Amino acid sequence: MPKLIQENVSLKIYSNFKIGGPARFFFEFESLDELKIGLGEWREILENDKTVVDRKFVISGATNILFDDDGFDGLILCNRISFIRKDNENMLEVGAGTSIKELNEFCVDNSLSGTEWSGGLPGSVGGAIFGNAGAFGGETKDSVFEVTSFDYLNGQTIRRNNSDCQFNYRDSIFKSQKLPEIIISAKFQLKIGNRDEIAAAMIEHIEYRRRKQPLEYPNIGSIFKNVPTESASADLIEKVREKIKDDPFPVIPTAYLIFLAGLVGHKIGGAQISEKHPNMIINFDGLVKAADVKNMISFVQKTIAEKFAVNLEPEVRILSKDGQYLSQF
Repeated sequence: MPKLIQENVSLKIYSNFKIGGPARFFFEFESLDELKIGLGEWREILENDKTVVDRKFVISGATNILFDDDGFDGLILCNRISFIRKDNENMLEVGAGTSIKELNEFCVDNSLSGTEWSGGLPGSVGGAIFGNAGAFGGETKDSVFEVTSFDYLNGQTIRRNNSDCQFNYRDSIFKSQKLPEIIISAKFQLKIGNRDEIAAAMIEHIEYRRRKQPLEYPNIGSIFKNVPTESASADLIEKVREKIKDDPFPVIPTAYLIFLAGLVGHKIGGAQISEKHPNMIINFDGLVKAADVKNMISFVQKTIAEKFAVNLEPEVRILSKDGQYLSQF
C-alpha cells in the first residue's frame, strides 16, 4: 500500500494567498478511516526518526491562513472529507471539507434557508465552523445543530451540540482552546423556504463581494476583526457613528478605520492594502512574501493604535515554521 504522507510539499499551491514554503510532511485525507491510517503512518515516522517534531496543523480551503516563507516543520493535515446528506426534511449532515459554495448550491436546489448570508464566501464548512465565519448579519453558529470531531491524541470521536461549541465572535472552542481535534462533519438545522428567494439572496451577496472585494487578486479575506464599540473611545464612536453596524453586535468596521488612517493602497514589498476593501491585503504582483504581509499587519496595527487607541486583532490565522500561532508582531 502506498504511503499516504508526502514530504516537502509546497504550501503555496494550497494557499488562497499563493504564499508559503514547503511543509516537511503533508497528508490529504477524504474520510475518517483514511485519517486514522495516516495518523498511524505519522506515529511510525515519529518512532523511526527522532529528529521529527510532533507538530500538526489542519487546513482545508486555506482561505484565511498565512503560511510562512520557510514553510512548516511538521505535518499538515488537509481535510477533504466532502459530502452532503439529508437527515430529514431540514437537517443536513455535511463533511468538513465540503466547500461553502457546494453547501449553498445544495441548499438552493433543496429550498433550504439559513445559509444565504454566506453567498460567495470562500473556504470550507470546517473552516467556517472553526472561526464561526459570518457576514451580512449572519454567522455559522446560527444554523449549526451538532459538530463531530476526532481527537487525534486519544483516538476518540466527539460530538458537541451548538452550545458545547462555545461559538463567539469569529471564534469557537476549536479555535480558542486549540484542541487536538479535527472537525469531521456537522449537522445544520435549516428551514424550508422559497427556492427563488434563497437563490436571489445568495446571488445578491455574491455580487456584493465581487463589487466590494479584490477577488481578482490572491488574498485571505479580512485581515482584522471589526472593532466592538465597547472597546472604542467615546470620541471615536462619535466620529464613526454613521459607519457602525451590527456584526452581529455593534462594531466599527476596521476597513473604515484603515481608510481614515490614510493607508489605502499602501505597499510593503508585494503586499498592498486593497483599494476596494481596506481590511484586505492583496498579493499585488504574485511575488509577495509572507514577511511582507506580516510587516504590513504590524504596520497597520501600530498605526491604528496610535491614531485611534484601538488594538486590532487579526481574524486570519498566521502560521510560523515552528507552529506558533501569531496575532501580534
